[in-house]
Amino acid sequence: MRDAQNIRDVAALDIDLMGFIFYPKSPRFVSLISSQAGIIPDYSPERLNMAVNADGKPGYIFPKRIKRVGVFVDEMPQTIITYVYNYSLDYIQLHGKETPTLIDNLRRTLVPDLVPDIKVIKAFGITSADDLQQCEAYEGYADLFLFDTRTPLKGGSGRQFNWSVLEAYHGRTPFLLSGGIGPEDADRVKAFHHPQCVGIDLNSRFETAPAMKDVELLSKFIKQIKDE
Repeated sequence: MRDAQNIRDVAALDIDLMGFIFYPKSPRFVSLISSQAGIIPDYSPERLNMAVNADGKPGYIFPKRIKRVGVFVDEMPQTIITYVYNYSLDYIQLHGKETPTLIDNLRRTLVPDLVPDIKVIKAFGITSADDLQQCEAYEGYADLFLFDTRTPLKGGSGRQFNWSVLEAYHGRTPFLLSGGIGPEDADRVKAFHHPQCVGIDLNSRFETAPAMKDVELLSKFIKQIKDE
């Protein structure tokens, strides 16, 4: 997400997490606030959170219950921490070759003084059941795993992988299902069952352009998933 009005519109839907991609090679890249220029983009926390109600009192545009996820790919820890602070992130999603040691160092820096409730999502590219072995080293370090299609794009490719390979996942860490889920996949998602699957990740197949979500498609899909 990047456009302020699009963020507000999507935030009004029945969702739990919203992603902001801080990977410079991504077409959805959200650039860091320029403190030297004193510029705060309209998608920053200050602009998104604060509004003025009819009575002149502050109000919230961005619902607090929706958690902000910052997506990173092999980024320097200090840079990640800067983004966490500047964008009031609730989750750090790691989409590269980040190690359990790096996750541990991030937690030691952020908890408890800066962001005591920070959560970490570690993403894995999946093509076969053998790819699930890489998850074992991250047990006890990541709060959630995200299983995505393995591509050079590091996510957002719109390509699906064979979800049946996840039957081989027997880890303790809950996961989010990703990988090219589109508007026509509601029945397929509802038919997928795994005791550790706690949510789905929707991205490129619901876009009108990179970082711009089709709110109507998202709304319809969410209602289908929830049988509303």
